[in-house]
Amino acid sequence: MVIHVIQYGETLWSIAKRYGVTIQQIASVNELENQNQLVAGLALVIPTPYQTHTIRFGETLWLIARRYGITVQEIVQANQLIEPSLIYPGTILRIPAKSHTVRIGESLWQIAQNYGTTVQEILRINQIEQPNLIYPGTVLTIPASKTVIDVNAYTINTGETGASEIREAGKFLTYSSPFVYIMREDGGLASINDDAIITASFDDRAVPMMCITNFTHRDPGSKLARTILSNIDIQDRLLTNVLTTMREKGYLGLNVDFENVYPEDRELYNQFLRRTVDRLHPAGFFVSTALAPKTSTKQKGLLYEAHDYLAHAKIVDFVILMTYEWGYRLGPPQAISPLNQIRRVLDYAVSVIPRNKIFMGFQIYARDWLLPHVQGQEAETFSEQEAVRRALLYGTVIQYDPVSQTPFFRYIDEQGRSHEVWFEDARSAQAKFDIVKEYRLRGISYWVLGYPYPQNWTLLEDNFSIRKIL
Repeated sequence: MVIHVIQYGETLWSIAKRYGVTIQQIASVNELENQNQLVAGLALVIPTPYQTHTIRFGETLWLIARRYGITVQEIVQANQLIEPSLIYPGTILRIPAKSHTVRIGESLWQIAQNYGTTVQEILRINQIEQPNLIYPGTVLTIPASKTVIDVNAYTINTGETGASEIREAGKFLTYSSPFVYIMREDGGLASINDDAIITASFDDRAVPMMCITNFTHRDPGSKLARTILSNIDIQDRLLTNVLTTMREKGYLGLNVDFENVYPEDRELYNQFLRRTVDRLHPAGFFVSTALAPKTSTKQKGLLYEAHDYLAHAKIVDFVILMTYEWGYRLGPPQAISPLNQIRRVLDYAVSVIPRNKIFMGFQIYARDWLLPHVQGQEAETFSEQEAVRRALLYGTVIQYDPVSQTPFFRYIDEQGRSHEVWFEDARSAQAKFDIVKEYRLRGISYWVLGYPYPQNWTLLEDNFSIRKIL
């Protein structure tokens, strides 16, 4: 896959011709509503059989060729390099795909094994619908090797709506997390309609993970957390109810999301997690936690202080970093998941938590703020596709912030009001996937399903192999 950012005057026809693909292929993978309506700055995923590499400081063509398992000459030819020794950081190179000519007696399974890939990937990248019709002499494009990661996704919609979201994204998921069972002060749980979601999860081999929390949109949950964490009897009832629910519903693990815990209750929270693991592990269930995006041990604030990264690393099976919501719906306009801030969180996290226990959070929705921003005025939240639709509707130029690595644009509506929209596109998704590889993390956790973002799923599949446990 290649990411192409539209320039003034370009058309889908000229872009398709440049990359040797069809207009329909581009329109389909990006789910473009109107093939004739484009704006400058719009990032498109181009479904090419090759990938690109951005040269980093100190890299040579020999190192790059070795990384991708090809020759320097192949890179030189693919990029028509006149002076191969003169390459500079920031230059984008086209990396030609490996090819294989099918020999007599070879099967797709044998070819996949030889190249460290899968039959499914070979079929996908070559757009083969009938694998039995492959004969000696057929030239196959061989997929690049991929990093294997786990992927989780939360869904806040229940019933058949939530189940439909799981079915749509299921093949990309290792875990699915219906959100949420709210804890009560007596150790009870407010139930949710999750039966169809769990069924859909098993159908797509996504491990259903039960989520419990202490907060709601009306109550930050600090007092409730203290009530539960300071009383062992309440905790025992809560864990008994959790176990009963997991067994009845079919959950295979638990995600604990205590938020806004008083700083002085930090050790009480750690002790609760130890009790939770002691109850759930012998019963065959895993335990994970959701952690606020901290950048240091001493970070102040109700959201952060009681979240003890080092303790969670030792106690639970894995953690999900909530690396989003800098662009808060009630705050000023800014990137929701800025990569520069995510990097600061990861720098701290990997210093105290094993990398194979860390999921990086990735929000998949956009926000539209009215300008000038008034403190407390709520931004509108919608899908990335809606963000693109608005950019097209108002004919605005989409800009890209190089610091947060996030797209944004401004427009004036029919009432003369100014707006600022921050969203995610192919560039920002790829930047986040690159950082997952760079930090060698366990995986990605999406917050939250229900917002169409086709570019994300296409690039996710292009970058990674998704681990399936079931």
